[in-house]
Amino acid sequence: MRAVVQRVSSASVTVDGGVVGEIDVGLLVLLGVTHNDGPTQVASMARKLHGLRILPGELSCADTGAGLLVVSQFTLYGDTRKGRRPSWNAAAPGSAAEPLVDAVVDALRAHGATVATGVFGADMQVALVNDGPFTVLVEV
Repeated sequence: MRAVVQRVSSASVTVDGGVVGEIDVGLLVLLGVTHNDGPTQVASMARKLHGLRILPGELSCADTGAGLLVVSQFTLYGDTRKGRRPSWNAAAPGSAAEPLVDAVVDALRAHGATVATGVFGADMQVALVNDGPFTVLVEV
């Protein structure tokens, strides 16, 4: 499981012209799932995201109550080493990935996090104000 995490002043996801998820200060999480991910990776990712100390003052969402906007992103497993067209072979198929993305969101909420989401598999427009800018890659 892989995530690109951006510290944001605000972020939102729009689908079909309507906002489906938004946060103010917090973390935008672009989340990708690969074939061998399961409950262990879900628990580890949720714990890591909630406790990641990248907010101002080296604080986390757990410390501040800041929100997380989680957006599924299969393209994080695109392989561009050969040719000009990415291979998506390392990305889990939607039928396997969607329940794991949902499980990460549920686990974050179980930790007490405020979580907004995109819509799995939809054509989403993501808007953000990157604070810093500050972007990290998280893999579990």
